[in-house]
Amino acid sequence: MTKLIGLAALCIAAAAQIVEAAVTFDVPSKAGTGGYAYAPLDPAPIGISFEFFAFPSYFLNVTGTNQCLANWKALTGVWPPIRIGGTTQDRALYDAKTSAYVVYSVANAADAPSTLTFGPKFMTLAGTYEGSVVVGLNRGKNNIENTIAAAKVAVAETINLLAIELGNEPEYYVKDKQPIASGNWTPAADVASQNNWNLRVGSAVGKKSLIQAGNWNAAPPEWGAAKLIAAENATVRQYVRHYAHHNYPGGTIQSLMSHATTAKNIHVFDADVKAALRAGKQYVLGETNSVSGGGAAAVSPSFGAALWTMDYALRAAYSNISRTYFHHGTVGNCQYCFWGRYAMGAPYYGATAAVALLAGARHLTALDSSTTAYAAYASFDADGAPLRVLLYNSDYFANGTRKSQTFTITGLGEARTVRAKRLTAAGGATARVDQGGNPTFGGQWFTNETCVVAGTETFETAVVEGGQATFQVKATEALLVYLQM
Repeated sequence: MTKLIGLAALCIAAAAQIVEAAVTFDVPSKAGTGGYAYAPLDPAPIGISFEFFAFPSYFLNVTGTNQCLANWKALTGVWPPIRIGGTTQDRALYDAKTSAYVVYSVANAADAPSTLTFGPKFMTLAGTYEGSVVVGLNRGKNNIENTIAAAKVAVAETINLLAIELGNEPEYYVKDKQPIASGNWTPAADVASQNNWNLRVGSAVGKKSLIQAGNWNAAPPEWGAAKLIAAENATVRQYVRHYAHHNYPGGTIQSLMSHATTAKNIHVFDADVKAALRAGKQYVLGETNSVSGGGAAAVSPSFGAALWTMDYALRAAYSNISRTYFHHGTVGNCQYCFWGRYAMGAPYYGATAAVALLAGARHLTALDSSTTAYAAYASFDADGAPLRVLLYNSDYFANGTRKSQTFTITGLGEARTVRAKRLTAAGGATARVDQGGNPTFGGQWFTNETCVVAGTETFETAVVEGGQATFQVKATEALLVYLQM
């Protein structure tokens, strides 16, 4: 069932709020026009990263995993990409004889193992997923023959294998006492190591365009794709599928959800993105989320973090970052996770709104200057026609009077009615699902444990007059406007 709410009703509701002066964004009539920068879109730009040791548990023991991924597939027609990796990939060795998915022991179920092994069934399970899969393997232990054996099984068993990573965040190898970094481990030493391993593993499995290279967390340029690309020769580069970096911005809820801050954070990767594109390769955020180490309890599960997730994913896509993989760590000890065994996380709502804007689109542009609290993104279909616009008010609200911002969209052509879905939470930025602060997207929510959509889908409507329409977006809210029926 779908419900429609007219603009007049919304104006009455807004009357009791403080309404700021309008901001205006012009929507180009066709992609590639209007003086905006446009980014081509991957069919599924938003994906999930699963911590290596926890991957089997997410797929076998967490009820919501398949449904949460299927919800996005229902929007886009494409299963979202997944990446399997993280800190524990560099603690894991392949054991061809074990019949288990993974073997490890921990003193506390909330801990990640310090050592583990995995068997062929691990890759067979990865091969059951219908979307693209990136698998992270061990470089830190400096056991290349073991990694080659694992890579061969990954290629054979993981049907939709997109790429293999060789090592995770190598800038931390010295701190982690990894054997490969026992000498003078520097960015240059890592670049040489990556080139050597990429060549040897790629040639051993007989597959080119295989390696997701890079995978650092420290900011470029010291650790970054531009340096790696500059040191590659053509023989090595033929085995590289694309380049990846990790990113955890951190901060408070208020600083995290700031649109201007998010745009600035993504700009850190501009030079590396350009270097990758010049080399004819894609650039991805292979592991990312709000705050490192599984997240921060005071920040990561919040609705403010949900809005950051939405804005961040869209800003990355607009910046020619082909895919963004949001990391999911230890089951039951993961503040930033979109879902868990028993409860949903607010960030899933923000990610879903971003997926909805990009669904079926071929290009994306940002209509705003990226210097204020107010954002607008426009997606375009295969013919270049505007498809949807997402409006975001990143003014912080947690209690008291909730201000409302007027957004005017121009360039909409003939008189008609357009529909919109609102992403909101009554408790504002600090609202959490596990504390009863369920967000809604178009009046709907996702059921705890199962991730099944609940509630009546609700569209607001606005009339286009003189080629423009006006919308109210409250502080700490977003609105997705559908320009095509």
